Amino acid sequence: MVLERKPCRQWREEGASQKVSWLRPPGGCGLGAAGSLELGRRRGITSLQRVGGIYTVIQTKAKITLDEWGENYFLIGPYLELNVRTQVELIEPPNPAIRRTIDSMNAKGCKVYFGRWLIEGGPYVILIDIGATAWSLDRWKTELWESCSIGIPWYDREANDAVLFGFLTAWFLGEFAAQCEEKPFMIAHFHEWLSGVGLFLCRIRKLPVATIFTTHATLLGRYLCAGSVDFYNNLQKFNLDKEAGDRQIYHRYCMERAAVHCTHVFTTVSQITAVEAEHLLKRKPGRYEYSNKGADIFLEALARLNYLLRVNGSQTTVVAFFIMPARTNNFNVETLKGQAVRKQLWDTANAVKEKFGKKLYESLLVGNLPDMNKMLDKEDFTMMKRAIFATQRQSFPPICTHNMLDDSTDPILNTIRRIGLFNSSADRVKVIFHPEFLSSTSPLLPVDYEEFVRGCHLGVFPSYYEPWGYTPAECTVMGIPSISTNLSGFGCFMEEHIADPSAYGIYILDRRFRALDESCTQLTSFLYSFCQQTRRQRIIQRNRTERLSDLLDWKYLGRYYMYARHMALAKAFPDNFTYEPHEPTAAEGFRYPRPASVPPSPSISRHSSPHHSETEEDDERYDEDEEAEKDRQNIKTAALMGSVPEWRKRSKKSSSEASNSSNTSTPTLPSSPSDLSSPTNSLIEEKN
Repeated sequence: MVLERKPCRQWREEGASQKVSWLRPPGGCGLGAAGSLELGRRRGITSLQRVGGIYTVIQTKAKITLDEWGENYFLIGPYLELNVRTQVELIEPPNPAIRRTIDSMNAKGCKVYFGRWLIEGGPYVILIDIGATAWSLDRWKTELWESCSIGIPWYDREANDAVLFGFLTAWFLGEFAAQCEEKPFMIAHFHEWLSGVGLFLCRIRKLPVATIFTTHATLLGRYLCAGSVDFYNNLQKFNLDKEAGDRQIYHRYCMERAAVHCTHVFTTVSQITAVEAEHLLKRKPGRYEYSNKGADIFLEALARLNYLLRVNGSQTTVVAFFIMPARTNNFNVETLKGQAVRKQLWDTANAVKEKFGKKLYESLLVGNLPDMNKMLDKEDFTMMKRAIFATQRQSFPPICTHNMLDDSTDPILNTIRRIGLFNSSADRVKVIFHPEFLSSTSPLLPVDYEEFVRGCHLGVFPSYYEPWGYTPAECTVMGIPSISTNLSGFGCFMEEHIADPSAYGIYILDRRFRALDESCTQLTSFLYSFCQQTRRQRIIQRNRTERLSDLLDWKYLGRYYMYARHMALAKAFPDNFTYEPHEPTAAEGFRYPRPASVPPSPSISRHSSPHHSETEEDDERYDEDEEAEKDRQNIKTAALMGSVPEWRKRSKKSSSEASNSSNTSTPTLPSSPSDLSSPTNSLIEEKN
């Protein structure tokens, strides 16, 4: 289980989690036919808040994993009392083997708790207090050095915590195997380098565990991209040991690489991360980050967009919000004055409206139509003029909503100064920099993230380094068009599955094969084209965007986790399980086709009304219901691209008996514990 907390520093370290599942023959330790266990650790400092994509992965896929593994699905994480009070219901373990395991560890000085995580599905959680066993740190670090030649410096608290958590995880799995009456078939799924110690300890100790390791972004890749290097075009040229040593993360890099090479099955969250892992981790799988997140190219594109809108006489005003946490000490005075002026305008409008309504009511009450010259008197006009004069200012509106601690060195503010986007009245592009996360309790922008996204017309995420990209995915689910790149997992995924992504409001910026200036020009073109759309075209596009949300459902994406688990079982227990690789079928090459009607292009539609008219029927034949139905059918076709693979449990007979008995077929296990009918499709061919 991942219990995230908002970090107090600018760079956001990613979390880590592990998942363990097991299968066993009927009877035995009482787990039923199958079980799954998810573990995680996360270091945090201040107030409780969801941070990072790994948390999102674990939380959102818990329900579909529960559907597959039922009551035998568990999650493990560190015991953090503040989080447990609000998110976990502590209960007694219903499983006898787990109860004995926890009792045994607690009797030896550990503190292990059991409960339910209060999210959708309510999965079981096993929480370990790593502080209670801190006295074993030196002994375990010595064992890590003697067995793996990995030394952990005393000053790296996060790495030390990873050692504690890893050894406790391996201890739990080993103890559980000993407490089972029959040998269990366990699957342990580890996410990120912070969980890697537990993985390679399972292999060193020869525990009966099939292991999976998933990297959401490589450790060294994060650091290299933060250094403003041409990362993807120089992947083959990096001296990995030297780069890790120069950044004082060599021990962390060794932990990550050891986990990658020890695991039975290695996976990544996207194809672009697979390319990165192949070069940096030497195995092919099966954050205020100014440059990484694309703030630099976005600002440059906004300056060019501002120029295009001005020279073409456009009356469109573009307001660009930058929501990126930075070091601040408070709201700035000009922002608070603006809030006061806004409130004054609102109060004035309400006061005049109330007086107008009262006079209108009195006139209608006596049976007369109102005399519009008498509806507003001199006092009303004076009040409104006073409110208008209060909005006038001698300087430009502020760009940043807060007082920045590093105003003179902040890269966003320095770039804004260089390109000259100062929110002047002549500018068609206005910039607002909000250097903290959104919250509905904020006195400045009292909206939560989801409300804010739904209020925008377009999400722009031109990241140079984005292993997956949950922000554009969240935009898609909420029907908001977005711009991402072919260096993000989301962008690559959509490019692979959709023939014409831009028609569905998914703009893919080429940042891999184009120079920075060319990419900036392409981004400017996307933005300018979007500004030229009519209201009706935007409505059509938003409807199409929202219909793509099914592609991002765990019911569709969850099959990849099923593949990994089935493959791991076959690798770890070849005498008991097998899977059958096969060549990709035609269905697996399916790409979501172009829309049935014309794309929302400014050159085609000349009408701003969202409603149909006789003149529009000739120029734009667009049937919302017909197109939506075709899109739903295409989603179903895409969902069949990778049906759940066939995986088999080997017969208990010897191989000689099996060869002599040609009429005896190998019994097939169900693709999931709750499904007794196994599909005929097998697992996609394993690359490694």
